[in-house]
Amino acid sequence: MSERTIPSMFEESVRKFPHNVMMWEKRGDRYEGATYGEIHTLVEQFAAGLMHRGIRKGDRLALISEGRYYWVVAELGILYSGAINVPVSVKIQELSDLKFRLAHAGCRMAVVSRSQAEKIDQIKSDLPELERVILLDARESADRDEIFIRDLLREGRDFLTHRRAEFEERLRGVREDDPANICYTSGTTADPKGILLTHRNYTANVAQASSLLPIPSSYTTLLILPWDHAFAHTAGIYTLMANGASMASVQTGRTALETLKNIPQNIREIRPVFLLSVPALAKNFRQNIEKGIQSKGSAVQRLFRRALTLAYGYYGEGWNRGRGLRRLRKPLVMLYDRLIFRRIREQFGGRLRFFIGGGALLDIELQRFFYAIGMPMYQGYGLTEAAPIISANVPEKHKLGSSGFVVQDLEVRIRDDEGNDLPRGERGEIVVKGENVMAGYWRNAPATEEILRDGWLHTGDMGYLDGDGFLYVLGRFKSLLIANDGEKYSPEGIEEALTEHSPIIEQVMLYNNQNPYTVALLVPVRDALLRRIKALGQSPQTEAGQDTALSLLEGEIRKYRKGGPFAGMFPERWLPSAVAVLGEPFSEQNQFLNSTLKMVRGKIADFYRNRIDHMYTPEGKNILNSQNRTIIRRLEH
Repeated sequence: MSERTIPSMFEESVRKFPHNVMMWEKRGDRYEGATYGEIHTLVEQFAAGLMHRGIRKGDRLALISEGRYYWVVAELGILYSGAINVPVSVKIQELSDLKFRLAHAGCRMAVVSRSQAEKIDQIKSDLPELERVILLDARESADRDEIFIRDLLREGRDFLTHRRAEFEERLRGVREDDPANICYTSGTTADPKGILLTHRNYTANVAQASSLLPIPSSYTTLLILPWDHAFAHTAGIYTLMANGASMASVQTGRTALETLKNIPQNIREIRPVFLLSVPALAKNFRQNIEKGIQSKGSAVQRLFRRALTLAYGYYGEGWNRGRGLRRLRKPLVMLYDRLIFRRIREQFGGRLRFFIGGGALLDIELQRFFYAIGMPMYQGYGLTEAAPIISANVPEKHKLGSSGFVVQDLEVRIRDDEGNDLPRGERGEIVVKGENVMAGYWRNAPATEEILRDGWLHTGDMGYLDGDGFLYVLGRFKSLLIANDGEKYSPEGIEEALTEHSPIIEQVMLYNNQNPYTVALLVPVRDALLRRIKALGQSPQTEAGQDTALSLLEGEIRKYRKGGPFAGMFPERWLPSAVAVLGEPFSEQNQFLNSTLKMVRGKIADFYRNRIDHMYTPEGKNILNSQNRTIIRRLEH
């Protein structure tokens, strides 16, 4: 076995930290821990059970389950057997999407939880390569091609007793350049691509992440993100595992919503030292914090706002906190911290030092908010194709608003449209090269050749490096606004600001494809907008009420124009000059959001093509047009 494989990394941690708790899982009314030594025993048994069932080196197995310690046991067991794990999102509801992944990867087995077993039941008859299903939870009865994990582990124990040498030989045969995972993209605009990540891709990225953020073995976290998510997989499971730290799973509910509701209580029970987050979760946390403040009355609300304003001024962009005249604010900031912010932190267990944020761009105002209350949310950047971490802000080295400092042993360059390297400060495409970069796309040579050129991964993201080596990611090239004079601009910052700063705008997507002006597809916060109208004694069923509602929405955009409170934040030419109000939010269900909750812009633009075209007419440019009036009228139903 190569020294730079995932099994070797785990073996080293088991040797160093056999009695440390690796996994916390809630059973009944309390969390119970399993040590590195105990998990290691189960991993060997799982791998040996697979070998008993005929799994060979290079075979593919799907893993479809909510986070739990059997998730890690299954993945490591698959890798110990020399096979390849295909982690699949539990959020996939379209059976055709699920079937595509299992068929494309050629999975011989699928490891599934109770809630996912029914999906496999409905598609396995059309998957001739799928020989067996391993059930992580008990069922009243099992089909002939199903086996319960307890039985597989028993078979593994027998295998190890009688054929241990064969097991050891298989384990020694695992090499660093062997595939470890095939991770599928969301596939919302075309067939999903299977990202082929090797053992070395992961062990390199774990070392790179640890070079920026050392993780003591005493650290504990609650893994809130789906465990198949590249960010949670590497920054959570493997980085913690490599350092002898511990991770806990969220208590699984009967429904996805029930599981989500368990998170606040689980945080208080586990008392994590840090948490991994994405923008959607960050917004949810902030909303809950602000609701708690509002429930305490107007006096506390005023005190909270005063404390935030003071803290924003003191902390600045993080790297310059308390510098110069800012230091005069420190005594008052510390006083407010004891009075207000400390109590908020207690709702997160009282030990939380920071968040690490990944996924989409995180609005800088959100970053300032969490920094002010003493739980900084440090933004990072990465792609699954890079296993995924490319850069990150960390406690010792950060700049709010950036995507962080580039990890060690990774080359990052900024290139123009012709492939020329650009100097620091200039914007272009981010390209990276290092041992964490994927081997390619599974069974998709054309897509591999398009994104991997001369060893460089072309991310498709626009950004720049500043003089201190911090990376600023400005958005996807595919989502850029392009004016009729060819100038380009990334819309994410404007979209984030509009939704973050407005209580009546839920979602917004800007659009400009070489047009005379930018337009917006806007989803209002239905209940909040209706309350505003009715507070003015009006109804959305009347023209006057519709005018009021639409004027309120237009007023939120006007705040960013000359004379408004946010004037100068963005160039005015990129602010929307026309708005189409939508009656249905973008969601995973309608496939307008992908599994990481990012907007699928092409699909949205195609679906609303008539609305977009209408905004480029004289009638449509006026927000008080008949189409918008119809949507406002229907909000009440």
